[in-house]
Formats: sequence, C-alpha cells, structure tokens
Amino acid sequence: MSTTRVFAARLVGCSVFDPNGDRVGKVRDVLVVYRTTGGPRVVGMVLEVPGKRRVFLSIGRVTSIGSSQIIATGLINLRRFEQRGGEVRVIAEMLGRKVRLRDGSGHANIEDVAIEEVGLGDWEISQVFLRRPKTGGSPFSKGATVFANWNDLIEDAPAGESQSATQLVASYADMLPADLASAMLDLPEQRMLEVAEELSDDRLADVLEEMPEDEQVDILNQLDDDRAADVLDQMQPDDAADLIAHLSDERGEALLELMEPEEADDVRFLLSYAPDTAGGLMTTEPIIVSADATVAEGLALIRRHELAPALGAAICVTLPPYEPPTGRFLGMVHFQRMLRYPPNERLGTLLDQSLEPVQANTSAAEVSRILASYNLVSVPVVDENHRLVGVVTIDDVLDYLLPDDWRSTTDDQPSKPQQPVKGRRTPSGTR
Repeated sequence: MSTTRVFAARLVGCSVFDPNGDRVGKVRDVLVVYRTTGGPRVVGMVLEVPGKRRVFLSIGRVTSIGSSQIIATGLINLRRFEQRGGEVRVIAEMLGRKVRLRDGSGHANIEDVAIEEVGLGDWEISQVFLRRPKTGGSPFSKGATVFANWNDLIEDAPAGESQSATQLVASYADMLPADLASAMLDLPEQRMLEVAEELSDDRLADVLEEMPEDEQVDILNQLDDDRAADVLDQMQPDDAADLIAHLSDERGEALLELMEPEEADDVRFLLSYAPDTAGGLMTTEPIIVSADATVAEGLALIRRHELAPALGAAICVTLPPYEPPTGRFLGMVHFQRMLRYPPNERLGTLLDQSLEPVQANTSAAEVSRILASYNLVSVPVVDENHRLVGVVTIDDVLDYLLPDDWRSTTDDQPSKPQQPVKGRRTPSGTR
C-alpha cells in the first residue's frame, strides 16, 4: 500500500523494487535541499545496491512508498553516489540537530522527520519529531517528545557546534557490523568519527573489523588511550594485532599496556609471526577441549552466540593445558560428525584422522591451497612441539588474498590485481 507521509528513519533498510518486481537495492538515506519557503524538498534517496555501492535514486522515479518496500520506475543509474552542494542527508546529517521552536518553548533535538507527498512526485519534509532536553536528575530519564511543523522551527546551532550523533546511531541499531561499517564510510569524516564515539565498545570493535585499515587507524587515533584499549579488548586478537601493527610503536605499546593482560598477551603473540605465514593469519581463540569431553559438551560450546561461524565448525582436542600454546594437539572434530553420535560419546574417539595441522611458519599460500583442496573452513596451527597455537579460518585467508581496497571496489571500477600483503610487521619490527 502506498502512503503520502512516512518517517525517514523507517525507510532505512527498506527494499527497492523495479516495476518487474526485481529487488534493486535498499534505502540508506534520504536526500533533501533547503528552500527559502516551506520545508526542505526531497530530491531522492541514497540506495545500497549489490557490491555495497551507494547510488542515487531520484524521487521522480519513485512511484510507490509502502510500509516495507519502495517501487521505482525506469532504470537506476549505478554510478557511485556523490553528494552535491546544498544537498543534505537526513539520516546522516539532520537527525540529532538542535533546533529552537518559534513559540519560545525552548530547544529540542530532531529525532525523525516526516516526508510528505504534496504533489505528483513532489515530496517535502512536513513534520518533525523532536525530543526536548531531559529535566529530571535520573540518568535513565528522557526528555519529552513533541511533533512540530517544519515552519515552526529555527535552526540556530552556533557555527562549528557538533551535531548529536545519538539519534543517528539509534537508526543504525539493527544493521549488521559490515553494513554499519559501509554506512559509516559513506559519512563525512567528522560525522563518521562522531558516530564512532557514540557506539559501545563491542559494537565499535565489530565495525572496525569490517573497515579498511586506514579508516581503522583514523578512528582509533581519535579515541583516548583508555577507550582505544577497551575497544581493542573487544576485537578478535588477529584483527587487533593487524590494527596495532599500523600504529606507531609508541602508541601501540601504550595501548597494549592498557589492554587486559590476557588479551594483550594474545596480540603480542600474534605480532611475533611474519604476516604471510599461518601464524600471522591465525586466531588464538578456537574451541579447545580434552579428549574426555562429550558430544553434548562440544555442541553446547559451538552454540555460543558470540562465536564466529567458522570457529564453530570444528572443535580442537588437545592434552592440557587448554589455552594456546596447549598441550600436544590430538586432532579436530567437525560439528557435523558430532551430530551423528549420541550425546555421551567422547570426542577423543571422533577425531578426523585425515586432517593434518600446519606449522606456524607455513606460508599463507600453502594454507590457502590446503583449505581449497580439502574444502575446509579452518585448519589447526601447531608449533615445533606439536602444541596448538591457533586456527586459520577461511575468512582470515580471504582477507589475505583479496586486494587491500576490496571493501571499496565496485563492479564498474575493478580493482587492479596485486600481490596480497597484510599490514602486520615482520618479527624484526615487532615489539
């Protein structure tokens, strides 16, 4: 069902279909321009199409806006979106702005805006959903909300005053980390840094893992040392090691000192390996159990919500201790095999005898060949004493093989083939 008024924040993530019913992308923002009279005029939408490319959809091509989908007519120009002078992105730049009400009742922040069709194919901002400053002393209280017409507002924020990113972060709450990273990269640099400041430590850690290294460094350099260390604590050790390797020696060492000792030890351990080896690619947090552990116990461990799917595909069995570097590595048990046996079966009897671990100094190219040849999603890594030190997963290998700019590569701008190079320092440059 088509509607003539809809709130912009509710459009984020809505699918866009062509007249044939084929999905062409999803909405990421609404684009408006200010006018001397009346509310800002909607000129179009920013869509995310396959390949995570942002493109522009003119509002004139929108024939229907429903509660969960948008219908567009004609072809969509797949050229990468570039914001023009005078254009304002509602989600990225308008939400969170401080405004003053003309009736003299004070200030409020914009939480959402309603766009309304005032003529055939002509949309404008009609109403604004505002939140007033909180008046109570409780940290859990919120200010009162109010609806207002656009003409009842005055935007008088002092020049240079930062806009609140709180509401923008709220509109991104349901995004997957990879999608949120892509959305943040599309923001102006200062706005991206404001959003990063508003994210929780674990959410920011997930997002940083999905960003190119230059942007990772830019954001981390804007955080004070205590916050930066807390975020690094939440990252996977291999991702944290890659990021720290791109910082100056002084900042990297300072952050390692502030991190939780156990997390810092894992990162230092990874930094000791050359970047193009199994040790340089691996993660140090696989599931590790004793041979006496049961199928029921193993399945309970891989059900953990926070566990990455590639790490949950198999369980490592070793002698004690059960933290890398462990006791002697005995083998791996794949989760599919566990499903075929009763809950009380011992995992030591289900080891995959055909899977050989790789040495920590095995080349990344050889690790890639092994994963491809045997259709594996992970391979165990051992040291010279056959102790388990980590696991290389398929996503680690993909990050290594893909070009550095793969996150920003588009179909119409193919990346030039290059030798895959990770950014981690060689042993002579480690701390």
